[in-house]
Amino acid sequence: MTSHAPSAMNPKVDGFLSRAKRWQPELEKLRLICLDCGLIEELKWGKPCYVHQGSNLIILQGFKDFCALLFTAGALLDDPDNVLKLPGENTQAARRMTFTDVTDIKDLEQVIKRYIQNAKAVKESGKKVAFKKPKEFSVPAELQSHFDQMPEVKIAFYALTPGRQRAYLMHFSGAKQSKTRTARIEKCTPQILDGQGLNDVY
Repeated sequence: MTSHAPSAMNPKVDGFLSRAKRWQPELEKLRLICLDCGLIEELKWGKPCYVHQGSNLIILQGFKDFCALLFTAGALLDDPDNVLKLPGENTQAARRMTFTDVTDIKDLEQVIKRYIQNAKAVKESGKKVAFKKPKEFSVPAELQSHFDQMPEVKIAFYALTPGRQRAYLMHFSGAKQSKTRTARIEKCTPQILDGQGLNDVY
């Protein structure tokens, strides 16, 4: 394995960790592992993010029951140790390792580093995740009804780029209750009519 000089710590991440109410030792250890692998540290979307060749490779996450090291293109990684998990049923690219104790992280440090080096190699190879096309996602009944009531929304929706269509479909379908799906659709209608994507305004 190629050795790298540890990368510099970002003061913004220092601030984030100093304010962390949960998982502080675990996140600090994951941070050191990422830096030791030569990744560039940034704070994006309010979370520590680790960059290689200008691309976001890893995001550190803290949840109620666990913390996680998320590989943004984890679907492309080899997983011989069976440690990568799917964050959600509609997730296509990302995979994450989850932890509940700093001891687990220390025990798996060499495994984590190996996966990070694999992620760097995948990035350098130029491989991309093959996303499902929007037509492969079903249109929720609530959205179809909305299209029927407001044909202009249907026209605007299908004029969006495939990536924007996909993001909206995943956002709408991610709600378990019909009323929540309807509320999401209604909230996003102005953006759709303006030709904006979900991530342009969220």
